[in-house]
Order: sequence, then C-alpha cells, then structure tokens
Amino acid sequence: MPLPNWVKSHLKDIKKTQNYLKARKLNTVCETLRCPNRTLCYSKPTATFMILGNICTRGCKFCNAEFSIPEPVDLEEPKRIAEAVRELSLRYVVITSPTRDDLPDGGAQHFVNTVFKIKRENPRTLIEVLVPDFSGNRDSVEAVVNSEIAVFAHNIETVKRFYNTVRKGDYERSLSLIKWAKQIRKDIFIKSGFMVGLGETYEEILETLRDLRDASCDIVTIGQYLQPSKKALPVVEYIKPEVFNEIALLAKEIGFKAVLSGPLIRSSTQAYEIYISLKGG
Repeated sequence: MPLPNWVKSHLKDIKKTQNYLKARKLNTVCETLRCPNRTLCYSKPTATFMILGNICTRGCKFCNAEFSIPEPVDLEEPKRIAEAVRELSLRYVVITSPTRDDLPDGGAQHFVNTVFKIKRENPRTLIEVLVPDFSGNRDSVEAVVNSEIAVFAHNIETVKRFYNTVRKGDYERSLSLIKWAKQIRKDIFIKSGFMVGLGETYEEILETLRDLRDASCDIVTIGQYLQPSKKALPVVEYIKPEVFNEIALLAKEIGFKAVLSGPLIRSSTQAYEIYISLKGG
C-alpha cells in the first residue's frame, strides 16, 4: 500500500543523539520502534528511555521489539540514565520498557529505581512512566505510581476486538491498570493511547475512548499504525487527517483533559508541552 504524504516524515540531524545513546549503552523506544518523530523530539529537552532491555516476552504483532528470552536486569542502568538526563539537561523524561513476564513484578522495581536515580541527580526533571501491564499485578502498579512521577501512562494500543491478535494481553486488565493508578494517586495525570488503521470501526474507536475515560484516563493519544518491519502486521487503512480531527473532537466531548490525534502522533509526542498546559504554565 503506497504511503500517503500525510504519514511521511523526514529524519535529519539525529546521528549525534543516536551516537550518544549508543556510546552509553542506553535504549530508547524512539530507536527500537523507529518513531517517525525523532527529528522533532531530539531537538527538545525531552527523551524517552527504554529500560529493561529491548527484548519483549510477548511478541505483539504491531511492534518491532525483538521477541525472545530477555537478558538479566542491568542494575547499573538507572545510574546511566540519570547521568544522561543531567548531561543532556533534560526537563522531561519518559521511562518505558518492553513487557517482562519473566520477572515476578514485571520490572516494577526497576522502574522505581530508575525514577529514584533520576530525581536524585535531577530534582527538577519531570518524569512520565509508560508501563506494560505487569500481568495485572496491582502491587507493581502501586509501587510505580507511588514513586516520584508526574504522569502514569499505559497504552491500550488497540480496540477490544483486536486483543490477542494485534496485542497479546487483556483489554479489561489494561483498563484496570489505568483505573488503579488514579485510585492510588489522584494528584498525577493518567495517560493512554492507541493506534488506528488496523481495520477497526468508528464505533469501536468511540467505545475505546469511552472505556478509557470511564477508567479515569486524563490524556489520550491517537495515531496511525505504521508497519515497523516486514514481520509486523500490514496497514489495513491510512486514516485521513480530517478523520483524526473528528476523533479529537469526539474525545474532548467525552471529557478528556488533553487529546492528541493525528497520523504521526505517538504516546510521547509533545508530552512535556501537554503536561505544562495542564498544570497551567
């Protein structure tokens, strides 16, 4: 299927950041998932680090992450990330990870350790976590939510009908994570996102938005699914920009505090700007 102009991006001036990350043995979701917004994000005081390696234990059909047996947890990783945040003078950091079903807590304590190290080295840096589902372990969610974070994010990724085909997980479990996070801490923003273009209907998009809002999700991002590699699912449809605008209006009517909807929108897109706007300055 030919790539429409509205989903094309032009990557430039990203080698310096790529070399920096490689030299310090740091993973980013930006590189692993080949995000189309790297030029924009690398030019700002923000970054999205992927902890716990780049090997996933789920192997979802939309993702470019390697599906295999992960390496042991790198206990020095939080320190390296904290140092990178300081050296790059980052104001806003997103911490995410592949799914680690091999770990009893799903990697929650490593999230907590990473947040702790960043805040000790960079007390003014704001931190957003984008977590896997921790196999529905509420204790893991509580540990991460109670760390020094500003935003808790967990992506629903797709509509309910496509769970176990597009995404290997449980739709209701993902909604529970979002609901638990808000119950545990009402002072932080809760965020989620999903892709379109996989064959979902407009009614299913509406259902997903309502389910997220009912779970107390504050911020939602909606973007076009782009096939990251030949092994991933093909694109069923390229959604036109005007449809993304309609979805955004719908989400605002439902009651989300912030909505980002567009072909190249990803979970971390304008994360810092959205947070600042919601905090009033």
